[in-house]
Amino acid sequence: MAKKVSADDMGMIDRNGPGFTFPLPIQIEGLNARGTNFTEFTVLSYISHRGSSFFLKSPVNVGSRLKLVIDLPEKLSEDKNLKLVIKGKVSKVDLGRERGPGQKVTILFDSKYIIKPEE
Repeated sequence: MAKKVSADDMGMIDRNGPGFTFPLPIQIEGLNARGTNFTEFTVLSYISHRGSSFFLKSPVNVGSRLKLVIDLPEKLSEDKNLKLVIKGKVSKVDLGRERGPGQKVTILFDSKYIIKPEE
């Protein structure tokens, strides 16, 4: 069940509206802090219309571009596995171990996103 939280609670830059804690499995793709491509599976911690937060074991730098691939619930489609693909830029990296392994990463989304059937 999604829990409504404020953007301030999750350290998001967007202060114009609430977001949701929504623990969906996600796939993250991008360049790590060493400049090497990586793919990591994790769980979404927070999402709003402007950005999201999640924990990563792979180190990333502020300013890095990442791609999130989120499996959407089956209720949203008939006989298709849909994925939401969102790209964005890392705006914050918190190295504290408050709730998960690695670091908590916050990204701000690009204005475009794609919903597509699983390939």
